[in-house]
Amino acid sequence: MNWVFNNFGLIWSLTLDHIALAVPPIIVGFLISIPIGWVANRFHASRGVLLTISGLLYTVPSLPLFIALPAILGTGILDPVNVVVGLTIYAVALMVRSVADALAAVDAGVRQAATAMGYSGWQRFWRVEFPLAGPVLLAGLRVVSVSTVSLVSIGSVIGVSSLGYLFLNGLQRNIIEEVASGIVATLVIAVVFDLLLVLIGRLLLPWAKADPTARRARRKTVETAIAGPSAGGPTVNDPSMAGR
Repeated sequence: MNWVFNNFGLIWSLTLDHIALAVPPIIVGFLISIPIGWVANRFHASRGVLLTISGLLYTVPSLPLFIALPAILGTGILDPVNVVVGLTIYAVALMVRSVADALAAVDAGVRQAATAMGYSGWQRFWRVEFPLAGPVLLAGLRVVSVSTVSLVSIGSVIGVSSLGYLFLNGLQRNIIEEVASGIVATLVIAVVFDLLLVLIGRLLLPWAKADPTARRARRKTVETAIAGPSAGGPTVNDPSMAGR
């Protein structure tokens, strides 16, 4: 514990860097996934293509991606933007299927009733379909959050500051406390993010808790994310993660 107390300033600084790198991909990935998932759900001919392409994005190893992005984006090799863009790609890969499944879970009768009441397609989406799909979207976003917080550490391999520094430096110097500090801090961030998402969900989606259809859809979303490409979706436990 002495190492932790003596280096608390370093741990806190790296924790803030880690959070700063994790938040943008979660938000931007979610926003990008909404129109893609909508198209996948609205036009059935495109569903298989879009879900397959988004799923394949998650199979790209992160380290080669982070190294290739500077040449594509014109950024420096140590620019944090490379990590943010790379993690946004992985967030989209995970979230597109969740959006498509969430919108597909909305009862067709509800959509027809909204149309009969005079809602335009735009109004029906934002006032009816999107709120009802909210619980499943939240479940997918929680998976994305955990995955993103975990993957941020890889940025340290290419020199971008994050809690991954504690893993690398601790292993090189054989300081177990340093390695353990990085692991614990990463877990704490993941848990705090998840609790915040749950809290936001309870505030914005109070009807979700009592809706058994939404609960089944949320369970399916999480199971699909964990099951992996063989079940039609990417996974936070994908074997390719070993290279990340």
